[in-house]
Amino acid sequence: MKGKIIVNEERCKGCDLCVAACPMHILELSPLNVNSKGYHFVVQKAPESCTGCTACAICCPDACITVYRER
Repeated sequence: MKGKIIVNEERCKGCDLCVAACPMHILELSPLNVNSKGYHFVVQKAPESCTGCTACAICCPDACITVYRER
């Protein structure tokens, strides 16, 4: 099963909790882009490897991540 995440980039504070929680190690803070508040937001560096486990969404304190599973 494949997964896909959608990040609300404007709400993300770049706390890095989802990056640490991802068992596939596919998330990182955007090295170049920031949101309107000046925070580096999370992005997928290898979206094809996402399993849709929801670990990132569960640990996000600001509910910035929505996970979808594809068959």
